[in-house]
Amino acid sequence: MCGSCEDICLPKAIVKEFEKAPSSTDIEAYSGIWVVCEAPDGEIPSWAGELLAKAKELATKSGEELSCVVLGHSLGDIPKELISLGADKVLVVDEPALASFSDEIYGNILAYLAKKERPSTILAGSTTRGRAYIPRVATMLETGLTADCMDLDIKDKNTLLQIRPTFGGNLIATITCKNHRPQMATVRPHVFKPLEPDSNKTGEIVNFSVPEELLNSTVKVIESHIEPQEGPDITEADIVITVGRGIGDKETLELAQELADLLGGAMGATRPITDEGWLPDRTQIGQTGVTIAPKLYIGLGVSGAVHHTVGIRNSEIIVAVNKDPEAPIFDMATYGIVGDIHEVLPLLIQKIKQEKGL
Repeated sequence: MCGSCEDICLPKAIVKEFEKAPSSTDIEAYSGIWVVCEAPDGEIPSWAGELLAKAKELATKSGEELSCVVLGHSLGDIPKELISLGADKVLVVDEPALASFSDEIYGNILAYLAKKERPSTILAGSTTRGRAYIPRVATMLETGLTADCMDLDIKDKNTLLQIRPTFGGNLIATITCKNHRPQMATVRPHVFKPLEPDSNKTGEIVNFSVPEELLNSTVKVIESHIEPQEGPDITEADIVITVGRGIGDKETLELAQELADLLGGAMGATRPITDEGWLPDRTQIGQTGVTIAPKLYIGLGVSGAVHHTVGIRNSEIIVAVNKDPEAPIFDMATYGIVGDIHEVLPLLIQKIKQEKGL
């Protein structure tokens, strides 16, 4: 779609006509940073505090007001809690139709509010829900969207710098949306650290009523089912034991699971492990998986490719075990053990059992 093939085609057999997108003519009319928080289950998602903390930093740089848009039903004290987490203003849409998540309804309402209030920036979580309806909103607002950002910054007063891996994680791109507003980006959970809640912080709460037609959907939610999972949630666990291609065989995976059980941790994996079907997809960490921020990360046979390490950079302590002393994982490890997994892992398990008196 870049058009370069047209330029180098000698017989001029390739012709691509690009429709030039209209440029926003009144960018100065847009102001304010929004963090969007969907709460159909009546709870604040854990990532909302993280994104509010970063958005507060951006709002300080740009001199704009920080608002949080919360959509859901029976929201109770959620707006006050969002103010304690950093929001200056909370825009509330509380409707029975929002009790079950619908990308159509949530998208229609957010686009309606954005057209009405004209924020310069809209930020949302790169979650299953966010990925479902935020692109819809960007299309309705005829603006750009950068997904899965790993960092954000502000330049030239209110130009949002949207930073994310690209080309399979081999490059880090900084993307801007110069000619359109609002600027939109989604950010993965556990990329930023939340602020401590401040119960004394004050802010404005504004309740919105939306047109009835926005609450209608072509899809009817009959039932919601949450799949049960064994062991701790990898995105919330304090300790994560991660296995990479270097473990060599499935038998070693059982030893890694024993280590995780001893430490009360969750099992994580790099993409080759999940591609082999040795662990479920939900355990995959990295660019095409989840982002984690445990107190302790132990990588077993993990080489440290950027596809994976973008998902662990907020870990407090990183322990790496790899027989290759030049493995990239050692560049970011707090502690590194150069050795064969098949020798190191049994010794580590034995030592922990001794310490626990098992």
